[in-house]
Amino acid sequence: MAESMKIDVQAHGPVEGGEFVVFVGENLKPTPAVAKRIGAKTVDLIAKAGDLEKFKGKARSALVLTAPAWLAVDRLIVIGVAEDKKTPIDWAQLGGFVAGKLSGKAATIVLDVPGADVTPEAAAEVALGARLRKYSFDHYKTKKDDKTPGTARLTLSVADPTAVKKALKAAEAVAEGVVIARDLVNEPPNVLSPEEFASRADALRKVGVEVEILDEKAMRKLGMRALLGVSQGSVREARLAIMRWNGGKSTDKPIAFIGKGVVFDSGGISIKPGAGMEDMKGDMAGAACVVGLMHALASRKAKANVVGAIGLVENMPGGNAQRPGDIVTTMSGQTIEIINTDAEGRLVLADVLWYVQDRFKPKFMIDLATLTGAILVALGQEFAGLFSNDEELSQRLTAAGQATGERVWRMPLAAEFDKMIDSKFADMKNSSGRHAGSSTAAALLQRFVNNVPWAHLDIAGVAMGSPQTETNKGWASGWGVRVLDRLVKDHYEA
Repeated sequence: MAESMKIDVQAHGPVEGGEFVVFVGENLKPTPAVAKRIGAKTVDLIAKAGDLEKFKGKARSALVLTAPAWLAVDRLIVIGVAEDKKTPIDWAQLGGFVAGKLSGKAATIVLDVPGADVTPEAAAEVALGARLRKYSFDHYKTKKDDKTPGTARLTLSVADPTAVKKALKAAEAVAEGVVIARDLVNEPPNVLSPEEFASRADALRKVGVEVEILDEKAMRKLGMRALLGVSQGSVREARLAIMRWNGGKSTDKPIAFIGKGVVFDSGGISIKPGAGMEDMKGDMAGAACVVGLMHALASRKAKANVVGAIGLVENMPGGNAQRPGDIVTTMSGQTIEIINTDAEGRLVLADVLWYVQDRFKPKFMIDLATLTGAILVALGQEFAGLFSNDEELSQRLTAAGQATGERVWRMPLAAEFDKMIDSKFADMKNSSGRHAGSSTAAALLQRFVNNVPWAHLDIAGVAMGSPQTETNKGWASGWGVRVLDRLVKDHYEA
């Protein structure tokens, strides 16, 4: 990832610097305080230029004035913020939009916005959005694109610098977590083996996370034959990474996040079509999110006890690969008939979910997985599918999604779907066919949570190749870090 931005905070001061950003409403007027700073001549110029350029001050629209003679700036960038009164400003998306208009090495954003209360948290969200907008993954390019962002300095001009700096520290931890998740998903599969992924997770020790890595021998001893069954077709061994952040009281039960980490998914014996198979390097986006989330929580010193666990495998059609018709025994003792070796993520999660609930006795578990193509048919690429056995957890996740823009949509998890995965030869089968594919996959996972409050997030539509936003112009979105950090912050910190 190209490091793209250094962010400073200062009190409102003189109009000077490379690029200077101000905000206006539908009347093309800034706040009185900003108008006084830039002067009546500049306010009149904005109105006249806006009329000529048909700039109406609508949300996320911009007017650029180059080198006004009476201002000590290279560019005055005027950003519109007029919105529907019922629609609150999405500060992160606004920050991303502003960052997309910047072209120089230094810029000042005057966070004095008509009709809005710019809280310290809102200012920090603007910075977070700007940082994410400038993300790029160019590690493997020998010739850098001229459009690739270089290091830039962004200064937030605010009324209360001390409060904003405090909020910014937490926002930067979250931004770093999203970047870590994006980098992992973007890495090529020949580089990011299960062992290498585990090594990346182990690097979280630097921010105070306790990390334990289990190899195949340890997992075999635990009885994780469902997870190992997926891995056996690859020459690269599986790993299980357990990450712990102990920021709460010693007597508090931990909360747990589990990620599917299939570093490449060929489909195994039930091999996928060749077209688009290169995207299956991203089948570990759930695990990537968990690593990014653990970094964010530890870096901002979250007052909670948190467990992150990721099952890391490669699904390949080697000579030792499992076959359709095989039956595997999970760590729980339950058996699964393999109908389709491309329905592998649920096998990985089955063992990891059981392990986490059995060892850590968590307050709740949330798993994330690029689990089914069916969720794209249902929800497209705008929402992650939410399946849960707990109303309160579902409501809190939904609210956190609305607050961050990483939205979830509750999907049905009914007894009828559970019955569909019953097998003639084993306790269950790993695929019941095309109908209700996302719900039946979730039903299988539910058999391994042992009545612990639990939510499953199917992120196949939102984690990679999702629609471009003001904060994400790349392929990997890093989806999940922000919504889960918000969930923890709002409800589970002491």
